[in-house]
Amino acid sequence: MQIRTANPKNSRRLSDSRAYVLFILVLVYTFNFIDRQIVGILAVPIKAELGLTDGQLGLMGGLAFALFYTGLGIPVAMLADRFSRTWIMTAALAIWSLMTAVSGLATNFWQLFAARLGVGVGEAGGVAPAYSLISDYFPPGQRARAIGIYSFGIPIGSATGIVFGGIIASLIDWRYAFFIVGLAGLLLAPVFRMTVREPERGRFDRLRNKSEAPGLKLILQTLAGKPSFWLLALGASFSSMIGYGIFFWLPSFFVRSYGLSLLNASLFYGAILLLGGIAGIWSGGWLGDRFGQERRAQYARIPAIAFLSTVPFYVLAILSPNLALSFFIFLVPTALGLAWLGPVMSALQHLVRPDMRATASAVFLFIINLVGIGVGTYAIGALSDTLAARFGDDSLRFSILAGTGFYIIAAFLFLLASRWLERDWED
Repeated sequence: MQIRTANPKNSRRLSDSRAYVLFILVLVYTFNFIDRQIVGILAVPIKAELGLTDGQLGLMGGLAFALFYTGLGIPVAMLADRFSRTWIMTAALAIWSLMTAVSGLATNFWQLFAARLGVGVGEAGGVAPAYSLISDYFPPGQRARAIGIYSFGIPIGSATGIVFGGIIASLIDWRYAFFIVGLAGLLLAPVFRMTVREPERGRFDRLRNKSEAPGLKLILQTLAGKPSFWLLALGASFSSMIGYGIFFWLPSFFVRSYGLSLLNASLFYGAILLLGGIAGIWSGGWLGDRFGQERRAQYARIPAIAFLSTVPFYVLAILSPNLALSFFIFLVPTALGLAWLGPVMSALQHLVRPDMRATASAVFLFIINLVGIGVGTYAIGALSDTLAARFGDDSLRFSILAGTGFYIIAAFLFLLASRWLERDWED
C-alpha cells in the first residue's frame, strides 16, 4: 500500500526526511566500515610492534570480528523486528565505537583480539536494522538505489579508515587512529538517536501484518521454502571471502610488492576504494531498479555478470608491473565486486514479510560474514605465510590471485538464484 500525501508541501517534507535519514544512515555505516577496515592499513605497524604473523593478523581482522558480529546479529535483529530500530542502532554504534577506542590500548595479540571481538558485538546491531528502516522509508521501486546509496558507507568508510589510519600511523602512532575514530563514533550516537524517527513498519507494502512479530522458527521455516535466499546467501559468501580478504590485505600488498610507504599505500588504495566502490554500488543499484521491476531475475543476474567480469581485471591489476597502470585497472574490479549490494539486498527485503525483514537480513549476514570475514581474511593470510618461503614479499600477490576464483563460484550461484526469485517474491 503506497502512502499518498495530502499536498505538495507534505510530499516535499517526506522527501526531505528520506534524504536526511539516508544521509545519516550512510554516515553511521561509514563509521561501521572505518572501525572494521582500519585494521587493514594498521596491520603493517601493528605487525611490527606486536610481532605478529600474517595468520594472526588474518585472525584478528577476520575471525575476531566475525565471531560475535555474526553470532549476535540474529538475536539483535529479532529485537529490531519487535522494538525500536533506531534505539538498537544507537546502542550498537556506541558499543562498537567504544571498543574501537579500546583497541588502541592493546599491548599483545590477545588483548587486541578481545577488543576486536567487542567491535563485532557492537556492529552486530548496525546493519540488519538499517535495511529494515530503509524499506520503510522508500517504496519498492526505489529500494535498490536507496540500499545502494546506503552501501556507499562501505567504500567511503573503508577508504576513510585506510587513508586516516595511514596518516595517523605515519605522523603520530597507530594507537591514536583507534582513539580518534572511536571517540568520533561515540559523539555521533546521540545525534543519530535524536534526529531519526522510527517509521511505521511495512507502510509502503500492500500486505501489512499488525500481529505480534514472528519468532525465529517461523522465519527460518519461511526462508527454508525460498531456494533463492540460500543461493544468494551462498553466492554472497563466496564473493565476500575474496572481497573482505582483498579489502584487508591490499594495503599490505602495495607496501610489500610495490615498495610504497604506509602513507602512500593508504592514499593509493583509499582512492581506488572510493572511486571504484561508489561507481560500482551506484551502478548496481540503478540497474537493479531499472531492470528488476520488469523481471525480478535481474536482481541476481546483474551481479552474476559483474562477478564473472571481475576476475580477469583483478588478475591484470595484481600482475601489473606498473603501479600507475594498476591503479586504473584496480578501479574496474573494485566497482564490479561491489555492484551486487543494491540489487541483492533489495531483493532480500522482498523475500519475506515486512515484520521479518530485519531478522531475515541478519540470517543472510550471518552466513556471508561468518564465511566472508571469518574465513576469507584468515585464508589469504595463512596462504601467504605458506607461500612466503618461495615467493618472499610477493607471497600476498599469489595468495590474492588464488582467491579470485571464488568470484566464479559466486556468479554461478547467483545465476541459479535468478531462476527462483519470481516464485519466491512476496507480493
